[in-house]
Amino acid sequence: MKILVSALEHSANVHLKSLKKELSPNVEFVGIFDKELGESIIDLRSLAIMGFVDVIKKLRFFFKLNNQILDLAKDVDKVLLIDSSGFNLPLAKKIKKKYPHKEIIYYILPQAWAWKKKRIPILEKTIDHLASILPFEKEYYSKNAPITYVGHPLLDQIKEFKEKINSEVKHIAFMPGSRKGEIKKLMPIFAEVQKKLNVESTIVIPEHFCKEDIKELYGNLSGFKIAHDAHKTLIDADFAFICSGTATLEASLIGIPFVLSYIAKPLDYFIASKLVKLEYIGLGNIMFSKFQNRALHPEFIQDNVTVENLIKAYREYDRSRFLSDSKTLRAYLKHGSSKTVAKIIEDTHEN
Repeated sequence: MKILVSALEHSANVHLKSLKKELSPNVEFVGIFDKELGESIIDLRSLAIMGFVDVIKKLRFFFKLNNQILDLAKDVDKVLLIDSSGFNLPLAKKIKKKYPHKEIIYYILPQAWAWKKKRIPILEKTIDHLASILPFEKEYYSKNAPITYVGHPLLDQIKEFKEKINSEVKHIAFMPGSRKGEIKKLMPIFAEVQKKLNVESTIVIPEHFCKEDIKELYGNLSGFKIAHDAHKTLIDADFAFICSGTATLEASLIGIPFVLSYIAKPLDYFIASKLVKLEYIGLGNIMFSKFQNRALHPEFIQDNVTVENLIKAYREYDRSRFLSDSKTLRAYLKHGSSKTVAKIIEDTHEN
């Protein structure tokens, strides 16, 4: 079976690797994905962008790439889109228009419930199988929508969880993100926090950064140990300061107390604030508040990301309650998603 895959983000490819293990050996991927999974038509590193402004700058590039993927759709058994709604939803509409009988599976759905609810009817009409990773997401779709809660992909990745909280914080993890813009904004603040707290600290740096990148983006790292494995670093730490993103949900599920920080470009933040009406930006907080009506962890955005605020949140943290809440969140999500999505793909092929 040949599947056209569009997986632009690093996190999407982590989950795609787990999915590949559950699929039959005869499944072949074509399209956009990590080079470890086959011959992608593009190097994923060229797709690393941050925010609305960067997207606008590369619009022509993405239109061309979108059309390349559309051309590949002709000779595949089905289409698998993962996350990246700005690219994948227009692609889905093009594929469905040109090949109306081609089955399209969307895994890690566009957050239409947060951004544009008007997208939901489009998704229902365009996508044959909506594989949701958020238990509450189905509530926003119509009764007959082809949507299934499949579990959460991070629970395929995470094999170790915190079972107890150490009485004293002896090791702190700092995760300033994976995009250059995020890192440049957060590193001066994180470095000052580390200096003031004076606790053994590890900073997680993406493996693909060269020495020149690290020197330019991170500055003086004399107060930090350097690590590349985010999961292991979180397991070994007693506390963490993390940029908004997948890592915050990973920490939420592992049970490592943390503070979320995020500084967007002013224009990006202005646009997002007009489009998104959410009380929280962290996925752990968004999900937890759905059934507990409160936040799971502190989060600071834009001008509120200060050394003083981060240290205050750290000193006032109820780490025991966080660990208990983390177990509650895991129970809410139930299980991983790879086996269920693999079954959807292969069952539809048989049909």
